[in-house]
Amino acid sequence: MVHRLPLTEARNNLGKVVRRAHMNNETFILEKDGIPIAALMNIDDFEDYLDTQDPKLIKQIKQSYEEYLDGKARPVEDFLAELNSSKKK
Repeated sequence: MVHRLPLTEARNNLGKVVRRAHMNNETFILEKDGIPIAALMNIDDFEDYLDTQDPKLIKQIKQSYEEYLDGKARPVEDFLAELNSSKKK
């Protein structure tokens, strides 16, 4: 869940806000004079966000999507069967 929070309130309750972000997977948009200036989220969500900014990953996703559009995709069952057989070797 995403909450909007004035910066002064976040500062006055920083421990509580961090705990909620960490324990409850909540995200906070911090505002100054009603204008969003920063966000606070748990580390797992932040690391996921950083992964989506990786140029190599973006390129792989685009390439995979193009292959899908070209009809080069295969059923997930086939992929999983191949993956499982390679693990057994």
